Amino acid sequence: MIVNTASKCGNTPQYAELETLYEAYKDKLVIVGFPANNFGQQEPGSNEEIAEFCKKNYGVKFIMAEKVSVKGEDIHPLFQYLTNEAKKIGIEDPIKWNFTKFLIDENGQLLTVIPHKTKPMSEDVIKFLK
Repeated sequence: MIVNTASKCGNTPQYAELETLYEAYKDKLVIVGFPANNFGQQEPGSNEEIAEFCKKNYGVKFIMAEKVSVKGEDIHPLFQYLTNEAKKIGIEDPIKWNFTKFLIDENGQLLTVIPHKTKPMSEDVIKFLK
């Protein structure tokens, strides 16, 4: 699962559920958080500050990558790829806000895009992990 994250967002508490999801399914699930400052300047910190915030406030043990751009002219190649793959499965403009979740199978195929408002421990996520 690849997630665009932010530390000063209304969805920031999802870090706790992402960690719960990771702990519950870490035998078959890898989560990588990608901090992004694309929406409302909600991720202004450095990579070090972001990592410390996640660990201190939410006990995050899953992988946190370096801050990237997930949308716009400077979009990171990974998120450009994910956006293109989402279009192939009928999801136009998949990244509408922080905490959009891309679920990818063990072969690198995009299974689904889980919207930012959908909580990580919801049945919409769990059904893919059973």
